[in-house]
Amino acid sequence: MNRPLFSLAALATLAACAGAGTSAAPVASAPQNAPAAIAAGGMPTADPSFYPAWSRNAVLYEVNVRQYTPEGTFAALERHLPRLDSLGVDVLWLMPVQPIGVANRKGGLGSYYSIRDYTAINPEHGTEADFKHFVDAAHARGMRVILDWVANHTSHDHAWIAEHPTWHDRAPDGRVLNARDNEGRETDWTDVAELNYANPDMRRAMIGEMRWWLTEMGIDGFRADVAGGVPMDFWQQAGTALRGTRPDLFLLAEAESPQMHSVFHMTYGWELHHLLNEIAQDKKGTEELDRYFARQDSAYGRGAYRMYFTSNHDENSWAGTEFERMGANHLPSFVLAATAQNSMPLLYTGQEVSMNKRLRFFDKDTVDWSGPSLAGFYRTMFELKHTQPALANGPWGARQVRLATDGGSRVYAYTRTQGANTVLVALNFGSAPASVSYQGLAAPGAYTDWFSKASVTMGAGGRIDIPANGYRVLVR
Repeated sequence: MNRPLFSLAALATLAACAGAGTSAAPVASAPQNAPAAIAAGGMPTADPSFYPAWSRNAVLYEVNVRQYTPEGTFAALERHLPRLDSLGVDVLWLMPVQPIGVANRKGGLGSYYSIRDYTAINPEHGTEADFKHFVDAAHARGMRVILDWVANHTSHDHAWIAEHPTWHDRAPDGRVLNARDNEGRETDWTDVAELNYANPDMRRAMIGEMRWWLTEMGIDGFRADVAGGVPMDFWQQAGTALRGTRPDLFLLAEAESPQMHSVFHMTYGWELHHLLNEIAQDKKGTEELDRYFARQDSAYGRGAYRMYFTSNHDENSWAGTEFERMGANHLPSFVLAATAQNSMPLLYTGQEVSMNKRLRFFDKDTVDWSGPSLAGFYRTMFELKHTQPALANGPWGARQVRLATDGGSRVYAYTRTQGANTVLVALNFGSAPASVSYQGLAAPGAYTDWFSKASVTMGAGGRIDIPANGYRVLVR
């Protein structure tokens, strides 16, 4: 979502109204095959039947349709499918493609997340037929397509505001309230209006709008924007209904909470992202990673997909590119994001050509595709993900085990072992090459350096050399 520059303090009268607007309808049952421990409020469990089979080794790519090509159309985007296929992308997450509101619009083109009509196509991108052609072309290459879904709010000129006055949250004077954030605070997102989930008719309509994209446009799932701002029982209701239409539906929540996994297959790894920014800038040491992964083990176990990343549309536009935030350490940061336990890694538009600019959020700002190519690096990482059983997503992957080294606070190493397969990852966030001793490798023997393809013999203890601001990935 377009990030607020600040959150507005809620007045008492607005708080009362907001409370009414978010009161939950009777709690729906958890979706079929949802892990029982989650439905009961506990930790996600490793229940393979909950996940679409095609998602087991998948990697995700976020597409900013407006900025992807000079034309900003589905037809122009479709010409990139062969390249994305060769990169090893499995799932295309499209940012919202519906018409954008005019009322209170920000910038010249407005926010992607200010939806004026849920079941229509923004004419700037093309037609329904163009969109369907794009989805069919992606499917023909074995790719899946998920759509960004904005259930928390609409534009201020969405038809529902006039036709169904009780479907949005309003102040006592009748004013439609601006959207609230995941913590329930009204924001300066003045171009969007908060929906009222106390209204069962609005809920049914929202589910119907989502189902249209599954049945008419053939998409494979949704990324739920501001998922934490919508009552959990609505997501449970929607998940049950939509899986009845599409049993292998895939759902990603823009939220970071174990409870979201009663419905969603994957949640955001914001905490790790911010930690990697700080480690890359030498504001924190790699020992903090041990604490982070211990917390994740406790909260999520091995039964939940986590989306780890070095950039996305919000981070790029509002916090800066990976080059601004991580500098020379953006590659070892991605290696960790792609190989950590439970991770389904995300690549954002333009990262594969070292896009080093913040894309404007409310105006046209086409990606420059002539930058230095990193396609080889990302392709090699995705091949690693696809071919190594130890790195499979969620319950299919191996547990992550820290490998002890004497590299100090700038080096981090770990292994993941599944049967005969071991992946050893050694990262150096320091500005000088590191030659570190390690001990306790549980699977010594003959390894292959994944990037150089050189043979490497690893003992239970020994030394490993890691380039400055670099990485080593060894595979047995």
